[in-house]
Amino acid sequence: MNRPTTDRHRELAARYGTPLYVYDLDLLDEGHRALADAVPEGIELYYAFKANPHPALARALREGAGGAGGAGGAGGAGGGTRPCRAEISSPGELDSALTAGYTAAECLYTGPGKTASELEYAIGRGVRIFSVESYTDLQHVGRAALRLGAVARCLLRVNSAGTKAANTGIRMMGKPSQFGIDSETLPELMPLLTSVPGTEVVGAHFFTMSNAVDEAGLIGEFERTVLSAVQLAEEVGLPLELLDIGGGFSSPYAVPGERAAYPKLAAELERILDLHLPGWRAGAPQVAVESGRYLVGGCGFLVSGVVNVKDSRGNRFVILDAGINTLGGLSGLGRLLPAAVQLDGAEPEQRASLVGPLCTPGDSLGRDVQLPELAPGDVVVVPNVGAYGVSASLLGFLSRPAPVEVLVRGDEVVSATRLELVRTDAAEVAAR
Repeated sequence: MNRPTTDRHRELAARYGTPLYVYDLDLLDEGHRALADAVPEGIELYYAFKANPHPALARALREGAGGAGGAGGAGGAGGGTRPCRAEISSPGELDSALTAGYTAAECLYTGPGKTASELEYAIGRGVRIFSVESYTDLQHVGRAALRLGAVARCLLRVNSAGTKAANTGIRMMGKPSQFGIDSETLPELMPLLTSVPGTEVVGAHFFTMSNAVDEAGLIGEFERTVLSAVQLAEEVGLPLELLDIGGGFSSPYAVPGERAAYPKLAAELERILDLHLPGWRAGAPQVAVESGRYLVGGCGFLVSGVVNVKDSRGNRFVILDAGINTLGGLSGLGRLLPAAVQLDGAEPEQRASLVGPLCTPGDSLGRDVQLPELAPGDVVVVPNVGAYGVSASLLGFLSRPAPVEVLVRGDEVVSATRLELVRTDAAEVAAR
């Protein structure tokens, strides 16, 4: 993976123009197998659609590595061809999942701000599993389910207290947050949570951190999570039919590098689950993990053209046709800057700012970074952007067209599409 600019990238750029996203389904299979190998057989894999909701990528993850039937081969503890379920958090992601061939029953609906209209839409389409972030969130789900004559099966997302065990980019739990129910409040809340009309509490959802680069720390986080779930089941009667222990699997973003390897994780998770939840192998509880970037990040490349190279008061600016409208939505989280580009056989020879074409000084992909010698007309590649690319960027800013997204498998172009932002009449939307 992380291959430099190739003749194939240049051919695709000449055919479809730049900026251009290229998703390599063979590399997607590598990520799928890596996650399946990292966790024990019998654990469900959920794909977080927020990473990339492209239906063709999601379809490949549903079918299993190598496509339907597992043509990509099997490997290690996970077998490599386990299909993923869908973790979604909007009507749009639900639509993408259904387009990709998922059934609504395969979708776990999450998020802290579920509206009445989206809940009715999701339940009306057949979604029945929800992760809820608070007592009031659970009530909202219950009211929507009652209006549609349904019962929603709900996981309580738990905001556990405690110290962190893993090195991580973003800490999700253990602090005041819009995510999850504070664990110390559950003894008082549990009678209320298990009696909300239209709902049935069936398990727990934990997501303590993201981007854990240290395997021992990640194992420690998962063990802490399992122990917390067992303690809540024993002390406050939390049902445990389904236990989502989250993710945190690390993969580089917009810079060269390989996804993290977790060679000991599968065996250690088996040990932890056998010790604390001995029925897990028979599905009591069903245990799940979730991931987005680890699955799809390494399959994606942003192919961009150099528009201009400019010197200003001792500083050089390399201006691309890709900016924060194409790759920039996560810069506020510290996950983007600086990006890195690759060029065939070229070593970094200069320090320059890598900027986009937009009319704002905020359109920067990297300030004073090491770059090859570049000139207008060159084609460069930003690697590891299969996740948090197009859909996480400022697509509407300055009304420039979205990049084309091309999926390839080997030498074959599987699909080529472009997202369109279309303005519609509000009365027509409200009438739907």
